[in-house]
Amino acid sequence: MRLIGKLAILVVLGFGVWVFAIFQGWFGELHDGGIVADGPRPPEVNIVRDAQTLVAAVSRGRLSDNQILFGDLHVHTTFSVDAFVGSLPIVQGEGAHPVSDACDFARFCSALDFWSITDHGIGLNERKWTDTKKVIRDCNAQAGDPDRPDMISFLGWEWTQIGTNPDNHYGHKNVILRQTADDLVPARPVGAYSPPGSIAHGGWKGVPAWQAVLMTMWAPGGDRKPYYGGVLFNQELADRDMCPEGVASPDLPPNCIELAAEPKDLFRKLDEWQTEAIVIPHGTTWGFYTPPGVSMDKQLKKGQSRPDYQMLVEIFSGHGNSDEYRDWRAISFDAAGNPSCPEPTEGYLPSCWRAGEIITDRCLAEGVDEAECASRAADARQYYVEAANAGFNVVPGAKSEDWLDAGQCQDCRLPAFNYRPGNSVQYALAISNFDEAGKPKRFTWGIMASSDNHQARPGTGYKEFGRYGMTEGVSLGGISNRLMPEKEPLSVPQPFDPTKSSIADFNITETERQGSFFMTGGLIAAHTEGRNRDAIWNAMQARKTYGTSGDRILLWFDLIDDNGAAVPMGSVVKKRSNPTFKVTALGAQVQRPGCPEYAMDQLGADEIARICKNECYNPGDTRKGVERLEVIRIRPQITQGEDVAGLIEDPWKVFECDVEESRVAGCQTTFTDEDYVRGGRDATYYVRVIEEAGPTVNAGMERCTRDANGRCITVNLCKGDPFRHDKEDDCLAPAEELAWSSPIFLNYD
Repeated sequence: MRLIGKLAILVVLGFGVWVFAIFQGWFGELHDGGIVADGPRPPEVNIVRDAQTLVAAVSRGRLSDNQILFGDLHVHTTFSVDAFVGSLPIVQGEGAHPVSDACDFARFCSALDFWSITDHGIGLNERKWTDTKKVIRDCNAQAGDPDRPDMISFLGWEWTQIGTNPDNHYGHKNVILRQTADDLVPARPVGAYSPPGSIAHGGWKGVPAWQAVLMTMWAPGGDRKPYYGGVLFNQELADRDMCPEGVASPDLPPNCIELAAEPKDLFRKLDEWQTEAIVIPHGTTWGFYTPPGVSMDKQLKKGQSRPDYQMLVEIFSGHGNSDEYRDWRAISFDAAGNPSCPEPTEGYLPSCWRAGEIITDRCLAEGVDEAECASRAADARQYYVEAANAGFNVVPGAKSEDWLDAGQCQDCRLPAFNYRPGNSVQYALAISNFDEAGKPKRFTWGIMASSDNHQARPGTGYKEFGRYGMTEGVSLGGISNRLMPEKEPLSVPQPFDPTKSSIADFNITETERQGSFFMTGGLIAAHTEGRNRDAIWNAMQARKTYGTSGDRILLWFDLIDDNGAAVPMGSVVKKRSNPTFKVTALGAQVQRPGCPEYAMDQLGADEIARICKNECYNPGDTRKGVERLEVIRIRPQITQGEDVAGLIEDPWKVFECDVEESRVAGCQTTFTDEDYVRGGRDATYYVRVIEEAGPTVNAGMERCTRDANGRCITVNLCKGDPFRHDKEDDCLAPAEELAWSSPIFLNYD
């Protein structure tokens, strides 16, 4: 017994020493920004050559001075907290992906013309920000002739604000900087303050140390080093003080945590730095973090919208589509602001309503009388709306399959998860603010798209493959499934109390369901007058941009003025006569398997496998066909409270294309709005290009089986937990790739 006691003491002491060593950082290490591969791409492979040739041929010389460049302005590395957690072995993550990986991926895997780093600003301390700037400058230095580089790399970060309700939620915005030199950019990124109770509150603290220690217990194959590094990751982030209040941003200490509560505060801090920046809202309809019932209206309030900074909006990303408006809401509010659960409508089943259905089914199966079951269902629906994004917790033991297609936009194209239509691009373009005298204030946003990849892979949409790595398919559901016991399915709903949530950031998000909604991501295309930093920046500021769902579709959308000249997308024009427009579109080049020889030679076989997963942008000589062109017309509000649904005409006009002919000559049409003068009001127009369908990652979403009435009765989710589901399944389904032009804004004057 004495021997056993001594052994027990030794075990306890050993465990204590081990934990002490972990917290002292004896075993772990912090990764830096990395080293980029040497040398530019061979000049003959620059995508611009192909674009220039096509512009001259297809537009018949009308736009031959312009070229189209493709980029991705939204990508994260494992300097971001969520990306770091997703890199851990416990979710079968791939390990560290530093900034240098993003540079090499953009150059050799996706072969982009330009890109920007946008790690979450709140987690970028002085060391990480210094490393990020260095790698971005190195990436530019390796791109060859600065007047005509093979790729342009921009510096930036993500301002990641999350509110607890529609009134205090402003959402995520990427800040892209024109310059990269230390003396021309902010000394630190500005993070977003999020109110207590929100998912992001305290997010700068990284992986809590106790969680990192706990996760080592489940370390697959004894691979504990990433978790030990997680403790250091957390300690580095936590070892910072909040910046003092009331001090101008340039005068703050270099390593403090600087936060902006609202967009107006972010804009003010950028003003203080006198830096050239573009601020791009993104993921606006993604219900993972966006409170139900939210709308864009408050972002038109004085100071919250700055067109000198905020001239672009992200319409599509790896988190889905944010384009389309629908007239339903996830939650209803009465005049006093009290929430309630709306009834289902055609094309939409509110999640709160489905919560009541699940409780009803369980209750009746137990033989409880119908009146009591109906009462429990009503409670479930009310508990759900009161819990907002955490609502699914009110149904104990509910599995992801139980929710069917609740919360989803059933008739949207590749929609974001738990769609929030009041934050859609169409809604934003339709509303007006009448608070000030004179012309109503409106958003005049250009359109772009991005990947929002978290594995340092900008431009992932070049091929539809690799759901794990090319999308966010490895969800945090893997962690919650392994560390949290399954709850017993009960027939009585339970109010959600976030203070009693065991691992709040994992427990209040529908990690498994959203695994079916992650796409490979989109691209921004810019009509430029040169291949350099200034040309791209000028095109973005002028809104001469469009977005695609990942394919390099070529698109021109112009107003033809009274002299026959082309006025490009993104323009704001005063006009008192009926407008005529011209659209030209070509499908993307069909991809060949594998990687081109130059990529293999410059990056090497091992890096091609690790970073590119052995597949690169590798265009062939043929093009995909274009199915049709859709024109959307929006006539913005001219009176307070004017019904938005009646102002959005989607589609207003549809032009069918000869698919076979479009493979060679593209699809082109000219049209006139004969009602413009008769209507006597401003109008906004943009074009959606529909490419022929092909296999697309996660395009099936929930993969519903529907009854004769179209109601979803079972789902086959493409889940995000690689420990329980096939990691190699890309969940391919047919879908049409898309491109969205920037609008042309006509003022009737």
